[in-house]
Amino acid sequence: MKDVFFTLAGTKNYYGCDFLEPGMKVKIIKEPDNEYDREAIRVELRGLGKIGYVANSPYTVIGESMSAGRIYDRIKDEADAEVVYVTYKGTICELSDEVGTK
Repeated sequence: MKDVFFTLAGTKNYYGCDFLEPGMKVKIIKEPDNEYDREAIRVELRGLGKIGYVANSPYTVIGESMSAGRIYDRIKDEADAEVVYVTYKGTICELSDEVGTK
């Protein structure tokens, strides 16, 4: 799967985003039992754990990136991604070509 971008949201509730840099590898993991969003996909960074969620609101999705709802059925239970842009409005990540495990 090429050119599937998503916005990393909610980082202020965890570690912030000042440490994020292009090229960092992250893992996205579905949370089907999330009480607030049935299409929730959390974002984890090795060594830190949860750092946020894939944005799923028109108010938090940046540019041409996809919402969690648009990519939820495109991945398996989890998938690898990479930080590609860190802007003052948010962080954009890209799904890896291999879109999931499990």
